[in-house]
Amino acid sequence: MTKSTHDADVAFIRALAELLNENDLTELQVKREYGQDDGLNVRVSRKPAQQVMAQAPVQVAAPAAAPVAAPAPAAAPAAEAAGSDPADHPGAVTSPMVGTIYMQAEPGASAFISVGASVSEGDTLLIVEAMKTMNHIPAPKSGTVKRILVGDGDAVEFGAPLVIVE
Repeated sequence: MTKSTHDADVAFIRALAELLNENDLTELQVKREYGQDDGLNVRVSRKPAQQVMAQAPVQVAAPAAAPVAAPAPAAAPAAEAAGSDPADHPGAVTSPMVGTIYMQAEPGASAFISVGASVSEGDTLLIVEAMKTMNHIPAPKSGTVKRILVGDGDAVEFGAPLVIVE
């Protein structure tokens, strides 16, 4: 990619972000084709401040959302006692990048973690796919998975809390 193409792409992404804010949208996705094997696929998203906590544990598209979302109301009082933002929890594992969450190595395989599971430092908690690269997110310390704040297929932003490990 040439520097001029890169600069044009950055300007394009900034324009999309401005369009998102000006029109009070939560998400935009655009695909540009430059040639046969060259293109740009951009998704710009944001969550309104009043909905961030309500939407964090909910999976929108897949039927597997019920098991992930069902424990959240029971765990909510514990989260409020420790602080209202899961990202502030001392055991929070946050996303190092923008991407899509995968809870297992491949479709049909068992999930890397579940609530109550013991993990060792370095164990894979989940995968964040970014730009067609599968990034394994390791446990920062040994402990027990107390909460899973995302679901399989969820889109996450940089710094979003993913899992609570105590």
